[in-house]
Amino acid sequence: MPPHRVVALLNEPQSPFELACAAEVFGGVRPDLPTHYDFRICAQRPGPLRTTVGHALVAEAGLAALEDADTVVIPGWQPPGADVPAAVLDALRAAHRRGARIVSICTGAFVLARAGLLDGRRATTHWRRTEQFAAAFPAVEVDPDVLFVDHGDVATSAGTGAGVDLCLHLVRRDHGASYAAAVARSMVLPPRREGSQLQYVAPPATPAPPDVSLGPVLEWALGRLDGALTVDRLAERAGVSARTLARRFAEQLGVSPGQWLLARRLDVARQLLEETGLPVETVALRVGLSSAVNLRRHFRAALGTTPGAYRRVFGRDGADGVRAAG
Repeated sequence: MPPHRVVALLNEPQSPFELACAAEVFGGVRPDLPTHYDFRICAQRPGPLRTTVGHALVAEAGLAALEDADTVVIPGWQPPGADVPAAVLDALRAAHRRGARIVSICTGAFVLARAGLLDGRRATTHWRRTEQFAAAFPAVEVDPDVLFVDHGDVATSAGTGAGVDLCLHLVRRDHGASYAAAVARSMVLPPRREGSQLQYVAPPATPAPPDVSLGPVLEWALGRLDGALTVDRLAERAGVSARTLARRFAEQLGVSPGQWLLARRLDVARQLLEETGLPVETVALRVGLSSAVNLRRHFRAALGTTPGAYRRVFGRDGADGVRAAG
């Protein structure tokens, strides 16, 4: 298969960090991993572009680079809400019409909205800009809290670091959880933050004591996903009440203990489906979901597909050569 062509469309002043979110995920060279993406940059007019940190970078390609892109990324757009050249909007609409995936990081969502690609859809951008975004584009349903929103053909992310979360999510969707986890590992990042997580968590009114970190109980739970883990057991392990544990999860992770636990179980289930030929019933038991029926229900709710269909796309034969229907 030819590599998936990812083209980042830049505009001055360009944020180097938001560009790097896409460049590192899609363009990084990793000798221990197969290369699935070809990453390039372009601008309306080729040549040097000012950046938000002063130095310039050079875009050698113009808008014609979008004509054969499989994914187009808008890694921020400064200033937010500014007019977008008609040629840029036309090129984005044309790319979308022929089937390219259009992705924005941070304020790049303003460009997608101006192109009409978000009308009637949910989208997000940096939390500081959501009110401005909602006022400028009333046809778009703005979600100010989430890290990213993915519609398949169009995706938007919150500010700065959430762009990495979205890019890793797209890699996971393209090539499976194991490959995406390996990319994240090479970047020394956690393999996954849920798109529904809060963009940021407000600090507590008073500093938290150092012993409230969830790290130890999370590590303990990850080694016992095949057991009868419950929120009460997590709270007992942490030495707090279930209510206190729920508050700490909300403060530190932006999700409830139950949501975190289910997401980790599904992560491990995906890896087992990709890397082994274990029957779906066995996979369900190994991740603590009790039965294949229960795994299928949660898998479909979270991923929109069945374990069997996921395995047919991303899996490889296990040592025993077993292939179980999903």
